[in-house]
Amino acid sequence: MPVDGASAKALHPKMFKRLIRQHPLPFDPEAGAEAVARLAPPKDARDLILGTAGCSPFLAAAMVKEAAWVAALWDQAPKAALTALLAEIAAIDGDPKPALRRAKRRAAILVGLADLGGIWPVMEATRAWTDLADAMLDRALRHGVARHAGAIAGDCASLVAIAMGKMGAHELNYSSDIDLVLLFDESQHNPEDYGAVRAKLLKAARLAMATLSDVTGDGYVFRTDLRLRPDPSSTPIVLSMEAAERYFEAMGRTWERAAWIKARAAAGDIAAGTRFLKQLTPFVWRKHLDFAVVQDAHDMRLRIRDHKALHGAWDVPGHHVKLGHGGIREIEFFTQTRQIIAGGRDPRLRVRGTLDGLDQLVAADWVPKGEAQILADAYRKLRVVEHRLQMVQDAQTHTIPKDADGLRRLACFLGQGDPDAMVADLRATFEGVERIVDPAFQPNAPARPTETLPGADALAERWDTYPALRSDRARQILTRLKPGLFNALAGATRPEEALAAFDDFLKGLPAGVQVLSLFEANPKLVDLLAEICAVAPDLARYLSQHAGVLDAVIGGAFWTYLPDRYEAEHCDRDDFEGTLIALRRWHREAHFRIGVHLLRGLVSPARAGQAYADLACATLRCAWTAAEAETLRRYGQVPGLRVAGLGMGSLGAGQLNARSDLDLVVLHDGAKADAVSDGLRALAPAQWAAKFTQVLITALTAPMGEGRLYEVDMRLRPSGRQGPVATGLATFRAYQATEAWPWEHLALTRARPVAGDPATQEGAVLALTTVLEASRFAETDVVVELAAMRRRFQEAGRTGGGLAVKAGAGGLQDIELAAQAHALLARRAVRDVPGQLAAEGWLDAEVRTTLTASWRVLSETLQVLRLISAEDPPATLGAGANAFLARTLGLGDVAAVTAACDAARRAAAHALDHALAGATEAD
Repeated sequence: MPVDGASAKALHPKMFKRLIRQHPLPFDPEAGAEAVARLAPPKDARDLILGTAGCSPFLAAAMVKEAAWVAALWDQAPKAALTALLAEIAAIDGDPKPALRRAKRRAAILVGLADLGGIWPVMEATRAWTDLADAMLDRALRHGVARHAGAIAGDCASLVAIAMGKMGAHELNYSSDIDLVLLFDESQHNPEDYGAVRAKLLKAARLAMATLSDVTGDGYVFRTDLRLRPDPSSTPIVLSMEAAERYFEAMGRTWERAAWIKARAAAGDIAAGTRFLKQLTPFVWRKHLDFAVVQDAHDMRLRIRDHKALHGAWDVPGHHVKLGHGGIREIEFFTQTRQIIAGGRDPRLRVRGTLDGLDQLVAADWVPKGEAQILADAYRKLRVVEHRLQMVQDAQTHTIPKDADGLRRLACFLGQGDPDAMVADLRATFEGVERIVDPAFQPNAPARPTETLPGADALAERWDTYPALRSDRARQILTRLKPGLFNALAGATRPEEALAAFDDFLKGLPAGVQVLSLFEANPKLVDLLAEICAVAPDLARYLSQHAGVLDAVIGGAFWTYLPDRYEAEHCDRDDFEGTLIALRRWHREAHFRIGVHLLRGLVSPARAGQAYADLACATLRCAWTAAEAETLRRYGQVPGLRVAGLGMGSLGAGQLNARSDLDLVVLHDGAKADAVSDGLRALAPAQWAAKFTQVLITALTAPMGEGRLYEVDMRLRPSGRQGPVATGLATFRAYQATEAWPWEHLALTRARPVAGDPATQEGAVLALTTVLEASRFAETDVVVELAAMRRRFQEAGRTGGGLAVKAGAGGLQDIELAAQAHALLARRAVRDVPGQLAAEGWLDAEVRTTLTASWRVLSETLQVLRLISAEDPPATLGAGANAFLARTLGLGDVAAVTAACDAARRAAAHALDHALAGATEAD
């Protein structure tokens, strides 16, 4: 019951009657005056009662019936009245039918007057109405369970009502049905009791629904609609959660995904319902951008219009506010569709409310702010109109009247009074929505072919046989795409090569609708794909198997500057497999972004190399964290044990390319020699570290559904393949000081900590510095070793030449070894080649300048080649790849690139030969 007036004044100084800001105009002044006479409202509320009763026979009758309750309402704060009404509902005992109908009548008065009086904006009114509906539903559900399933343990016997649609989103309109799905958690019951439990819960649910929807002398509470449950024509009204989940996994459709965006556990066992909705997340929110849903939503719009005969020309009188052109459902479809498209990638979009959804879409750059504002304003306005239409007689209507009296009543109810002005305003609102929504759903018109692409039609004849084009829908989308696609391919340096690469892409695509819908919704992606096909056919083939990376291109940040530092997302220590899947997805997109930036000339080859290396370090840090947690889970913890990783080779030097593997050394420290792990199987520190290293390698190299991350090479650890996969820090330091070969000290000049325990990383840096500064190898030892390594490479046939830039005299490997030798002899802790060669020392300035210049030419060439081809050297580059290579290196053509590489190699070889000869003569 409401609190008394004195208490309300003391607790809630903002009384209802003082907050009234507006009121309807009385369409029927006599009815309004009669209500004022019978209710005797305070002066502040007189016009509100006059207008409300003068427009709504339903509210007039309800207020008269609840005259005493209404009299007490004026001196309460509206929120206090709502709280009191919710408490009244929760306290209902025994048969709730009469009490719920009385509560519904009071709820209709409270929400109606707060809405009409401008106290609650329309969406606040819908939230209050939904809160009241939740409470009434919960009371009915618990009554049904108490009657028929009271002996079953658990909250509400594990029965939950999932609110769908507007109720799920807290947007329930004034005279709405409530859309529900009734589920129970079978895991809370013994399997042998399943049949009996379900039978009792069916009875409980039927009683609960009858409690709400049966029409008595006091009316009804809510009409209930249970048709949104899985396969409603052949399933009972109560389903187990397991059965519902199986259905959605196997048969769930797009419209059901859209419906479950708004789903919310509203009554009964809320905890069980919340768990179920979390389990349903992968069904609703797909991991890739899902533009196919746009066509599905458009088809649904057309079916609704067919069913309601809403096609063709329309006018405001007789227009359907909810389902008609530019109506409420159009705004909801627009919002939900874009949420479905991107919500799998961006959790911010996983909100239930329409206005919240629009706000988040603006924040995520999926909807322009101006368009979202127009839609949001229209949504609020149309929801107000919807409420006024339904308040007249508590009827579930959405149709604007056609007759003059009906239009005038609605205008009065809206506080306008002028039906013509109202109609004009609504027409502008519907048309404003239509201008935004219609183009967003209708498929793009095919582009007109403007370029000739020889052989395209003949090649396209076989496309229908490809797996991606099994469905009519995929073939229809490709037909619309062909003109624009052929135009883009025709612009390549060698169109026939680009077309062949696209054919390979299409042939390798396992499914077509999602990817082709992505291209149709984003024509710029067609241009990018054509460019990739023209320049890097190998990358196009990769895309056919990993088309999900194209999702990243749609994101607003894709074309901005590459980050200075990468940090992997979703590193969950408690979910090893989930982390590895998410890490692979994140890595693949970031890796692709670096490649496209290099392809488009947005970064230099050197900057791309730095980005690839930083991405590898971020990936390694996340995989390290996950592997550490997984090893702890399997084997327990060794007291004091710490592990860290050294990056060697190109990873240590901070320059990787698109196809680099990772050279790693794993070190451990901190545990006492006799320490053991506290898991089921006691492991010594070295054993635990070895197990961790194996888990880490699996994390990086395992070919999961999302692919693999990197190949890992650990041959640079002490004793190479014969040594343990993880080495104690003290052992590492002693080995390097007393047993290591000269080539191992050369390798150490590029080592750097990249992951793991910070203290162990610091210890590794100190060990490296100590070993290198106190290297036991004299200049003669290092020079002799360098000469011997060069000789062994040449005897093994590593001659290089042309675009084979790594091997051979004067190649990258040769220059990098010389730089390492120079840094070792100079006792300089610098890891990159230019930095190592910048130091004064063994090599004279002229040699160092020559080697640095040659290294830049060869390393930039390798960076580009690794992006466009997996072969080393590439057997054949197409015209597009040749042009890209030449353009990136600032040369005229690929012949000039080849000549530049040969010249760089010869210069470096000559300089090194001269330096080594001089060192030998000096000896």
